[in-house]
Amino acid sequence: MKIQQIDNNHYLVAIKKYRDRITKDWFDPKKLQQNKEVIGQSVGRSTTYFFEKEGEGFVLRQYFRGGLLSKWVEDSYFFLGIRKTRAYREQAMLKKMYNLGLPVPQPVAMLVHKKGLVYQASIIIRLIKNSRDLFHILRERALTDDEWVRVGALIKEFHNKGVYHSDLNIHNILLSDSGKMWLIDFDKGHFVEPNASHLEGNLSRLKRSLLKESRNQAQFHWRSPDWDLLMKGYASG
Repeated sequence: MKIQQIDNNHYLVAIKKYRDRITKDWFDPKKLQQNKEVIGQSVGRSTTYFFEKEGEGFVLRQYFRGGLLSKWVEDSYFFLGIRKTRAYREQAMLKKMYNLGLPVPQPVAMLVHKKGLVYQASIIIRLIKNSRDLFHILRERALTDDEWVRVGALIKEFHNKGVYHSDLNIHNILLSDSGKMWLIDFDKGHFVEPNASHLEGNLSRLKRSLLKESRNQAQFHWRSPDWDLLMKGYASG
């Protein structure tokens, strides 16, 4: 991927389609809001912004730390070169998966802001329109048996290509109005040998996510037999 140094401190990597269009302003939530281009947002560890440019939908996400270290260093990382930044690695992984035909959002661009020995970074991907994550869906309705089977088959599709998702949970599985499913958020993900034994750790993490939300939410449409359906789909993939 071509690295563009746009000033002394900023490095931009964009796919060819958008390379001549994207500026730093695309990564600035305040500028996007001033231009009335923000169409929505999602608040978690950080705020993810959904915005439109020239009729196309995009998602802007800044990288933030998790765990204990985040209490002291929220959004900065040691700089060891552009290709070793979390943003570059995720974009490269998304590009490879997208080219393999896996159901992931199309990568668009990433920006690294170098500050001495550390950096901050953001990534932009294409918006998957008319879709919601399983967390929000399960708060409203139960998935059908077929949908649970297809969740399992979706995960196996990625495992068959050697994709390890470092944080597979119900917030990172999308279901569109047309019934198509997608995986998102591959920060710290990587490729391994297809069907490597530790890939199944993804399944354990996903199950913990379901159990956690079923305890925490007053209304959450998940039950243990649903997991058996998911595993049926996984086994058949």
